[in-house]
Amino acid sequence: MSNIKTHIQRPDPELIILASNFSSATLHEAAGKKGALPSEIKPLSHDIKLCGPAITVSSSPADNLTIHEAILVAQPGDVLVVEVSGVYEAGYWGDIMTHAARERQINGLIIDGCVRDGNEIKEMDFPVFSRGLCIRGTSKNGGGFINHPLKMGEVRIMPGDLVLGDGDGIVVIPQMEIPSVLEQAQKREEHEKWIREELKKGKTTVELYGWNTQLIL
Repeated sequence: MSNIKTHIQRPDPELIILASNFSSATLHEAAGKKGALPSEIKPLSHDIKLCGPAITVSSSPADNLTIHEAILVAQPGDVLVVEVSGVYEAGYWGDIMTHAARERQINGLIIDGCVRDGNEIKEMDFPVFSRGLCIRGTSKNGGGFINHPLKMGEVRIMPGDLVLGDGDGIVVIPQMEIPSVLEQAQKREEHEKWIREELKKGKTTVELYGWNTQLIL
């Protein structure tokens, strides 16, 4: 039997909308270079993007019943963030679960494991980030956790944390840090716009960033 928490605190919807305008790299830098999930977790399609509050899921090895349950727990706009106890070689998610998630208006899936039915998922334009594809089936015994803290790589993820993924990677922003990270992200965007304008005027990156270099041209 899974250990499930159904009620979590979510970020202000306006903050989620603002965050969706930035890239994963910009938010990662703005957060002090924190929150990047392992680069092995990649999008099925490089042109997809997801952003929303995390519904955290810890699944038993090679078992996906808890993930089915998480689809019921999630609210519109949520993102399922799933770890699979380190057992990657199973297809924890497929086309039927994708249909179910779309009906629940879930914004996407991030799973530190494999999925299957990749072509069907891409045809449905549902954002999925995974370690790859695997045709091996799963059991349905449950016993996992929903909306409890989990860890992916070096990143601790709490229910309701903001997650944003795009073609470059995935970043997790702790809920309490979202306003300050977005403020820094905006400043970074404005600074990079200025850098691009100065480059057009003939300046160099070494000059603009003030790096000390001994390069002799």
